[in-house]
Order: sequence, then structure tokens, then C-alpha cells
Amino acid sequence: MNLRRYFGDKDFYKHTLHIAVPLMLQQLVSTSVNLLDNLMIGQLGDHALAGVATVNRYFMVAIFGTLGIIAASTVFLAQFYGSNDENHMKQTYRFSIISTSMIMSFFIVLALAFPSKIVGFFVDDSNVILEGSRYIVIAALSFIPTMFTMAIAGSMRAVGDSKSPLIASLISMVTNLFFNYALIYGHFGFPAMGIVGAGIGTLIARIVEIIVIILFLRRNDYPFKTPITTLFQVSPTLVKAISLKALPLALNEVLYASGMAMLMKFYGTRGADAISGYSISLTVSDLFFTMNAGMSVATTILVSQPLGANKKEEAKNNAYKLMGFGFMMAICFGILLFISSFYVPSLYDVSDNALFIAKRFLQIMSVLFWIYILNTSIYFILRAGGDMKSTLLLDSTYMWTINLTSVGLATYFTDLSIMGLYIIGQITDIVKLLIAFYFVKQERWIVNLAEKEQQQELIDQLIEQNNLDLKS
Repeated sequence: MNLRRYFGDKDFYKHTLHIAVPLMLQQLVSTSVNLLDNLMIGQLGDHALAGVATVNRYFMVAIFGTLGIIAASTVFLAQFYGSNDENHMKQTYRFSIISTSMIMSFFIVLALAFPSKIVGFFVDDSNVILEGSRYIVIAALSFIPTMFTMAIAGSMRAVGDSKSPLIASLISMVTNLFFNYALIYGHFGFPAMGIVGAGIGTLIARIVEIIVIILFLRRNDYPFKTPITTLFQVSPTLVKAISLKALPLALNEVLYASGMAMLMKFYGTRGADAISGYSISLTVSDLFFTMNAGMSVATTILVSQPLGANKKEEAKNNAYKLMGFGFMMAICFGILLFISSFYVPSLYDVSDNALFIAKRFLQIMSVLFWIYILNTSIYFILRAGGDMKSTLLLDSTYMWTINLTSVGLATYFTDLSIMGLYIIGQITDIVKLLIAFYFVKQERWIVNLAEKEQQQELIDQLIEQNNLDLKS
């Protein structure tokens, strides 16, 4: 193995950090606010915290499915940007807005129509179902502005602007923190609304965020900008091309998020404190998984754009260097995660057992952190070149066939504690990493999607013109 290909020079790392840090900071601030939100809700007890956790897990299915569409769209948009194809950039942006709205709307309607049934799927606890049902209705409304924010912000990042989404996110997070604090406990003259107040605070913050994003969109000269009147003007050829890449990716994201929801259902069989502990560990670990957000946008810029410009060797070299960089950062972040496990969970006002579970989960994560990051880095690389089939096999297919099967069997056919179930679920990632390395070494992901799309559209135009000539 040539280890030197995994290491870049000083300029490469500087350029990568310049791209990745804005989104990493955005995610860090976002997860910090989520942590504070969790701490506030945690003061209301295990049932309230578990209720919010189950609702969030439901909406993660919607978010991941939407992100799948956005990810495929941004890969195309980034490659068209690399080839200076403004027309296709606009059409890709329109596709992103339309498809994102369709997916998210479906989950919003379900949440408004069947709140208690959705929460009840995860846990058989009347108190948790009551709290979650009160929260999910308001949380659903907050996803109306969010679906537009996600599509617009994703397009901005695809053309290299990570700062504008960062600023909008920061403003939204400060707003969220203020109104959650005011409405959960009744400060600054507001009524104390508990878990409902948390939902309203989030709704207000998401409205503020979309307003700021639209202001940036109107002020800056983005090459993908398009009038609302042309929103549905997307060529069938491009719809087909993006859909063929987006559907496997969206399916993968939905299956992955559904798998995470199933894990929560399995863990919920061990009690509400197990869900609380699991929720705390996820929220705390998210502070360290912020590097995934940075690696995602860095891969889009450093791999997708060179591929769109037909610089395949540069894209390949950048991909391997990003893997090495991710590994080095993962070691540092894993150590920090282990240290945090002794302090951060103790800030929560939950049961002793929930705190114990959270701390042990975080310590297990810290040991395996480098494996998680390498798996994710390879996933981003495969996605950047449009190899969606491999991402589907590597991610959700593996999760449902190996990970969930192992944990499910242990859940219902053994008396293992929550800790035993969790360990079984995590160690399956080791085998997954070996498969991931095989996929990336195959190098089937080194594809110029922009060139293929332009060629196909030219062929379609020639066929259409030929048909017109024949008719005339």
C-alpha cells in the first residue's frame, strides 16, 4: 500500500480547512445549541427528553431523505460549476427546490395527521407518547421553512459559498436558544410552556433562518439563481440524470435514518432511561462529528468540481488525501470525545442510570471514532463521483442486513442489557470499513457527470431536430 498518496502538502491542508471550517463551525454551533436545548428539555425529566428524542428520530428520516436529493443535486451543480455550465446549474437548482419540497411535505402531513401513532411506534410508554405528541405537531410546522433552507444552502455550498449559510444558521441558532429558554421556563415575560415552548422556539428560529437565506440569495450573484416563474423549467433529460443518481442516494439516506429509528426502538425495549441515555450520547457526540460536515463540503469542492472540469487525476489524488486527512483529524477528535464523556453528560438532570448509559456509549464511540470517520469519508468520495449504487450497498444495505439484524436478534432473543446491545451494533462498523476500502480502490466513482449529461442532452436535441425534419 502506498501510504504517501494519503498525505497532502501544507497548501492542500490549508485549502481543505478553508473550505471545511465554515461548515464545521456552523455544525459546531448548531450541535452546541442542540446540546443546550437538550439540557433545557432534560430539566423536564426523562419522559420529556425521550419524547423529543423520538420525534427527532422520526424527522431524521425526512431530513436524511431530503439530504439524499440535495447531495445528488449538489454533485451535479458542483460539476456544472466546474465546467462553467450556467444553464444546467439553474435547472439543477430548480430540481433541488421541487424535489426537496415534495419529500419533506409528505413527512409533515403524516406528523400532523398521526402524532401519537408515530411516537408510539418507538416506545410503549404513555408518558413519553403524551410528551412527544405535544411536541411533534409544532416541530412539523418548523420543517416548512427548513425544506427551502436546505435546498438553497446546499446550492450555495456547491458553488463554494459556505459563509452565507453559516451566518444564517448562526442567527437562527441564537434565536432558537433565546426563545427556547424563554418559552420552556417562562422567562422575559413569556409563559412557561414546557415541551411545547421548545417546539415554538424552533419554529420561530427556522422562519428567521429562511428569511436570512433569501436575503443572501437576493443580494449575491449566484450562477444558479432563477426567477420563481421558471421554477418548473427543468429538462426531462436532466431530471432523469439527477433522479437516477438521487433515488439510490435518497433511498440510502431514508433507509439509514429508518435504521437509526429502529435502533432507538430496540434500545427502547430496555426502558425510557435507555432512550434518554442514548439521546444524550448522540447529542454530545454530534459536537465531534461536526468534522463530517466539513469533509462533506470539502469532498464536493475538491473531488466533484475537478471531475466536472475533466481533471480526473486531480480529483482522484484529492480523494485519497482527504481520507488521510480525515483519519488524522479523527484521532484528535476521538481523544476529545473520550475526555468529554466524563463531564458533559453530568450536566443533564436525568436519572443516574441514563447518565451511566450516556457516558459508556460516548466512551465506546471514542474508541471507534476513526472507523466512523473513514467510513463516512469514503461514502462522500463515492457520492462525489456519482457512484450511488456503491453508497447504497455500503451504507443502508449493510446497516439493515448486518447491523440491525445483529442488534434485533440480540434484543428479542437474549437478555443482554442496553450496553450489550449497543456494543453489538457498533462493532459491525469494523467489517464495514473493509468493504468501504474495496469500493474506493475500485475507482468506479471517477466519472465526469457534467460531460455525460451535456453529451446526452446534445443527442436528445439532435434526435428531436431529426424528428421535426422528418415530419416537415
